[in-house]
Order: sequence, then C-alpha cells, then structure tokens
Amino acid sequence: MALAGATVRTGEVTDPASLARDGFRGERFDALVSCLASRTGVPADAWAIDHQAHLHALAEARRAGVAHMVLLSALCVQKPRLAFQHAKLAFEQALIGSGLAYSIVRPTAFFKSLSGQVERVKRGKPFLVFGDGNLTACKPISDDDLGDYLAGCLDDPARRNRVLPIGGPGEAITPRQQGEHLFALLGQPPRFKSVPVGLLDAIVAVLGTAGRVLPSLAAKAELARIGRYYATESMLVLDPTTGRYDAAATPSTGTETLFDYYDRLVAGTAVLERGEHAVF
Repeated sequence: MALAGATVRTGEVTDPASLARDGFRGERFDALVSCLASRTGVPADAWAIDHQAHLHALAEARRAGVAHMVLLSALCVQKPRLAFQHAKLAFEQALIGSGLAYSIVRPTAFFKSLSGQVERVKRGKPFLVFGDGNLTACKPISDDDLGDYLAGCLDDPARRNRVLPIGGPGEAITPRQQGEHLFALLGQPPRFKSVPVGLLDAIVAVLGTAGRVLPSLAAKAELARIGRYYATESMLVLDPTTGRYDAAATPSTGTETLFDYYDRLVAGTAVLERGEHAVF
C-alpha cells in the first residue's frame, strides 16, 4: 500500500543493476531503512536475501551518499545455529565495518507468528505447545510499534552505531500463557496438547539424513531445524555470562500487547494476515 507523500519504486533486490536503475536512479539519499528478510530461511534463500541482497543495497546506498542505515535484523541471531541467522550476522558485520552510521534493530517475536492458533482454538481444538508450554518466553512486538521504533532510529542519536534488541510492552509470556488467555477470551476451559521436543529431534534427524541424498529434503530438514529452534529458545536478550535468557534485560517499546491483539482478533476488529509467519 502506497503511503501518502511517498514515492514507491519497485526493483529486484538481488540485481544490483535493478537497484541502481529502478531504485536509486542516480539520486542522493540521506538514509536507508531495510526490512528485507528471506521468506523461508533455508540456506540458499537466506544467503541470497539476508546477506547478498543487503550487500548490493549497501553498495548502492554508499554511492547515493547515504550516511545512515537502519537494519531490521532478528533477536535470534544472538544464539546462531541456523543458516539465516549466520547470513544476517554476516551482513550485520559488513554494515558495522562499512563506515556508515548504523542502527541494527533486533526485535523479539511478531504478533503474526504467535497468532496461528486463534482460529484453531475458536473451533474447539486444543492449543498446541511444545513440552509443557513453558520452555520459552518472549516479549512480542506489534508491526505498528516496531515500525515506530525503526522510524525513530533515523533521528535519535542514542540509537546510532548500536545493536538494539527490542520487544513489546508488558511482561514476557510463555506459549502456555498465550493459550490460557485465548481460552479465557472464548469462555472455554483450557485444553492443551503437548508435542514432545524429541519428536522434532527425530524429524530433523530423518530429514537431515535423507537430505544428503535428496536436495529437496535438505531444505525441509532446515525448516524442521528452524521449528525446533523456536520451540526451545526464548526470544529474549541472552546473558552472555550465564547463558540464560533475561526478560528484565530485554527492552520494551510501544503500547499494544499480544493479548490486546488477541482481544481484537476474537472481537473481529483485527484481521490475521500471517503470510510467511505461519507456524501452525
């Protein structure tokens, strides 16, 4: 959707010639804000978008006189085990070493990725959790609050040349608390179905072995690894000394909580558009 007063240009981010011809067009710009991210997170996609496309954009931005780049990264890169995390980190380092001022924003979980079970629960089905539903926690952030934070990086000197973890308002919440709130909203008794983490381990192992023979299964193995990662790792700031996630150390911003969003979804005043954020 075009914004009032904005000029929208469409180009191919993997093609430096298109970025120059269709995007920058030889003009001068003050800043570059990037929300680029690979759709799947599989290695080929991750390195093409999270890393290489960003390198192309950075090179064109420097030629256009850009002095400051705001980068939307991800909090999970603080404990990298997946291809897309390594790709994001590689570009973060390239940006830091580029000479441009930078604001690297690492948000926690998005509302979209935590709302896939709303319709499921409304249909009377149990809420799916891994383990007991308390293995992980996060401080979810809304699209609007994250957008405001990204825009604020452009004129806030305190956010320059920094890596900025950020979550939404309120306390950190677990998947079990998410389910409990949904059931309460719908006036239903809580019903949970536990998925053993060991099942994910088995799926990863089988697909990983088969992927050595069939490339198509290698991509599915990486998707399974991504699923296991988010089932077992909290989206909170990681204390490098203790190796534990720290909710108190995870900064908050904005006004809307995930539970506010659930309230609006159940009331029909919000529409869930998950796209690539689907989990269940």
